[in-house]
Formats: sequence, C-alpha cells, structure tokens
Amino acid sequence: MSAGLAMTAARRSRVRLTIVLMLFAATTINYADRATISIAGPALAKDLGLDAVQMGYVFSAFAWSYVLAQVPGGWLLDRYGVKWVYAAAIFLWSAFTLIQGAVGFFTGFTAVALLFALRLAVGLAEAPVFPANARITAAWFPTRERGMASAFFNSAQYFATVLFTPLMAWVVHHFGWHHVFTLMGALGIAFALLWTQVVFGPKDHPGINQAERDYLETGGALLDMDGRKDATEAGNTWTTLRQLLGNRMLLGIYVGQYCITTLTYFFLTWFPVYLVKERGLSILQAGFAAVLPALCGFIGGILGGVISDMLLKRGYSLTVARKVPIVSGMLLSMSIIGCNYVQADAVVVGLMALAFFGKGIGALGWAVVSDTSPRQSGGLSGGLFNTFGNTAGITTPIVIGYIVQQTGSFNGALVFVGLNALVAVFCYLAVVGEIRRVELR
Repeated sequence: MSAGLAMTAARRSRVRLTIVLMLFAATTINYADRATISIAGPALAKDLGLDAVQMGYVFSAFAWSYVLAQVPGGWLLDRYGVKWVYAAAIFLWSAFTLIQGAVGFFTGFTAVALLFALRLAVGLAEAPVFPANARITAAWFPTRERGMASAFFNSAQYFATVLFTPLMAWVVHHFGWHHVFTLMGALGIAFALLWTQVVFGPKDHPGINQAERDYLETGGALLDMDGRKDATEAGNTWTTLRQLLGNRMLLGIYVGQYCITTLTYFFLTWFPVYLVKERGLSILQAGFAAVLPALCGFIGGILGGVISDMLLKRGYSLTVARKVPIVSGMLLSMSIIGCNYVQADAVVVGLMALAFFGKGIGALGWAVVSDTSPRQSGGLSGGLFNTFGNTAGITTPIVIGYIVQQTGSFNGALVFVGLNALVAVFCYLAVVGEIRRVELR
C-alpha cells in the first residue's frame, strides 16, 4: 500500500510550484512599484518643494484608492475570474507607474496634482491583487501547504526591496527620479503578458496531471480558482458583507492586519526618508542600507510559513499553527522602538533588520484569509481583509508626517509603529479565538 502511494506521489506533477513562483514575481513587482515613490521621494520633494506633511499626503495617495477599491476588486474576482482580472490589474498599474515618469515635465501645483492622481490610479489598479493571491493559493494548495505558499508570496514585499531598492536608488542617483517610474512600469507591462500564458486554474491548467489534482482536492484545496458560479449563488453582496463584519474572529483578523500593515507602510514610504533626514545618509547609501532589513524580512516571511506548516504537520491545531508565528513575530518587531536609543547607524540598521525579521515571521494574514474565507465569497472576504489592512497605508504616512513636522524627529513615529505591533498581538490573543472557515447563512 505504501509503495503504491509512493509511486502515485512520484508521478504527481508539481504545477503548483510554478503558480506560487508567478505569485511571488507578481507581488515583487507590485511592491516595487509601490516603493518607487519612497526612493524617488527625497529628490522629488526637493524638486517640487514639498514639506513633510505634504509628502505624507503624496505617500498616502496610493492607499486611498487602493482601500476604496478592495471590496469592488474582490467582487470583480468572484464575478469575472482571477486570471484575466489579475492580468488587467498588472498591466494597468504598470502603465500608470510608467506615466509617473512624465511628472518631471511639469512644475508646481500641476506636478503635485498629477503625481497624486497617478498614485491614486496605481492604487485602484492594484486593488484585486492580494485577494486574488489568496484565492489562487486556496485553489492550488492543500491546507497543510497553504501557510508556506502564502508566506512565500507575501515575503515578496521584502524581496522587492532587496532586488529593486539598490537598483532604483542607483537610477535616481545617476539619471534622476523620474526614470525609476519608467523602468518599473515597462517591466510590469512585460510581466502582464507572461502572466496570461502561464497562469490557469487547477481544473484547466494544461500541465497538471490527475494525480496532482487529486492530491489538491483531498488536501482541502478549493479547485475552482475562479469561482464565478459560486459568486452568482452568494446572493446579496451587502448581506455577505454584514455577515463577514459581524463575525468576531474575522473582525479581530481584520483589525490585526491593519496594525501589521502599519509596519509595512512605514517601510514602503518613510524608511528611506528616515535614513536620509534623521541619519544623514545619501539616497544611494539609504538604498543599500534598506537591503539588510528587507532581506531579514524576506527570511522571516519564509520562516513564518515553515513554522506554521511544521506545527500543523506535528498535530497542532490550525489556530496554534497560525497564531504562534504571528504573535511572536509582532512582539519581535517592537524592537523598532530601540532605534530611538542608539546612535550608530549600523546598530540602527540592525534593529530595523530585527524588527522586519519579526514582521516577516508574523505576516501570515493571507494564509489565515485562505483558511477562514467562505467558499463562495473568497474574493469579497479577501477584499474586506485588505481594506482594513491597507487603511494603514492612508493613516501611517500622514500620521508620521505630522509627527515629524511637529517634533522635528522620527522618535515618536517609531513608537507609533511599535505600538501598532502590540495591538496586533492583542487582537490575535484576545479577539480572534479559534481560526476556522466561516460558513455563510
């Protein structure tokens, strides 16, 4: 019997590994495009004459539309399917990123307004991506592999910094800030075309065999990636939203994600400015200094998924397997506050690296979404989750901008970020309770 199972496993295709690599690549480009504004920020602010508060609002522009479009984006996924909505999203956000390079041809208020509008457009186009990632993961991975798969694509946010921040800083240093947008936009458009040729659902992928399909279905994967039939059966969207928001477990997960994402947006927006303004580095030095924290975040992200899946395989409950990495990672990320009490730049970068290592370990929110979303409304549930999380993209840049403007330093900003990590711990320990899939009534 065991020999037969071994032969079946040997014959099983591994298409899901290609799929998760595509998610990783898409998410890497996604976060690199978000971070373009932070790398261009110091030079851009100087050229356009922006102060800290104004830069805070420019940094937040992406998140305003991103948040508002989450629920509609999730509905689009449920209604029209993941593959083509995702491909259109990649193409559009990349095109809007490329056009931001033209802002350099304008001056004054016109330049600022155009930049703000284009950042809004990027946020609008990117809205369906993470709900789609969660839906694809739920379709292509059994429960016991889902933590690792989700952690892998989510860790791309750090890999984007490792790979692209030094490159973008070099481009700014040698060619000017506008060319960062042109470079990243062109790369994304090319990737959108590749996506259409590689990504399919488990039911119709030309490379999957029946052995892998059976393995996925037996392990709890939801093979209907697009789920359009389920979307029609889901009934009234507003009724579904009320049920999702009325669920204590989901609400705790949503608020916890807001707090976790606060750390992400500090890193995506103000971190390079912190290194330049507070620590006196050049933008080129800041670009390379950001690599170590990002690399540690990437390693932590992978490790969080490994720990979670390992706990599951050892017989621990899904609740324990997801909460242990999240809570321990968030506690570790509070080390960011220690930067206020040291002077050496190397120690500051080391503490930031430790904080983002912890944040990476704790970034299992999308695995939890795949575990808990109703089968018939995965896109809508993921959109709602991302709405809460990325509201931090609005509040974090603005709050930090006001703190820096009023106090003249980043000390209060780092405390603000660290305290959000503590609130995330409270949510998962005191509010969420047992992690399980929600059944709609």
